[in-house]
Amino acid sequence: MDVGVTTAVRAGSARRRRAGFGVLRVVGQRLLTLLVVLFVVWAAVDLLPGNGVAAVLGRDATPAQIAAREHALGLDRPLPVRFASWLGGLCTGDFGTTVRGTSINALLDTKFPNTLLLGGLALAVTALAALAGGAWWTMRPRGPVARVLGPATTMVIAIPEFVIATLLVFVFSLGAGWFPAVTQADHAGRPAQWSMLVLPVLALAIPQSGWNIRVTRAALAEAAALPHVHAAELDGLPPRRIMTHHILPLAAPTIVASLVTSAGMLLGGALVVETIFNYPGIGSVLASSVTDRDASVIVSVVAVTGAAITLALLLADALRAWVVRGRL
Repeated sequence: MDVGVTTAVRAGSARRRRAGFGVLRVVGQRLLTLLVVLFVVWAAVDLLPGNGVAAVLGRDATPAQIAAREHALGLDRPLPVRFASWLGGLCTGDFGTTVRGTSINALLDTKFPNTLLLGGLALAVTALAALAGGAWWTMRPRGPVARVLGPATTMVIAIPEFVIATLLVFVFSLGAGWFPAVTQADHAGRPAQWSMLVLPVLALAIPQSGWNIRVTRAALAEAAALPHVHAAELDGLPPRRIMTHHILPLAAPTIVASLVTSAGMLLGGALVVETIFNYPGIGSVLASSVTDRDASVIVSVVAVTGAAITLALLLADALRAWVVRGRL
């Protein structure tokens, strides 16, 4: 008995060590991928035609003034040196300055919370749509709603966010006049009215809702086929109670993992949707930085967004690992 217990304890410790090394390996791989992406983005921006300093100073700027400004900003140094200098500042929490001389940290502090608000609301709408649509589809697989959800979810998954955003503007803003097509910011830099959030949130949530409804339906259908669910049906329990107490708890890990993955997709899509609706988020910062050929700002935006997406993906990986561990 003692030998068996000792062997089991050692085996459990070995599994935990392997799991810990696996997590560290995944974290290291994702961080390395993010670092490579940042360098590639920096190099791509550096290869763009034009001169950001000359564009900022205007047509009347002399070559000497442009050269002096580039030297003051360190833009006359080789690309690897500039990237290494920016990376060193990143390790201390300093993203540097823009070609216009403003602090990138202050810029991100103002704009990034708005992007998080937009992505968070879109994620909440996605979660509600996934649970409601997936549950209804599972409980009434041959009903009229199920017949609509099948092709509708497939269609919205295939349509990009900017196409859906354009359609929403045409229908609900220019056509019906229900919601504004452009977002106006108040004195604090936030959207002035709640109605200005409706169309951007829907543009982000609709594609992800289609995907998550299908994932939710598949997870619920798999859980509904288990023997103890059939036993609950034979006992005469109401369908809603069976769904909430017997089916949903088993499908919850898969549903949550899908939603966490969608969180990263929503942040990435927000950069495009914000530009269409003139939303005061990090997408507008990215668009103006491309115009100024400001590599520091562009890479800083990619770093912040990439870090948030990487964290969401790590949470999804951890949850999937927990689900697999619970089923072994």
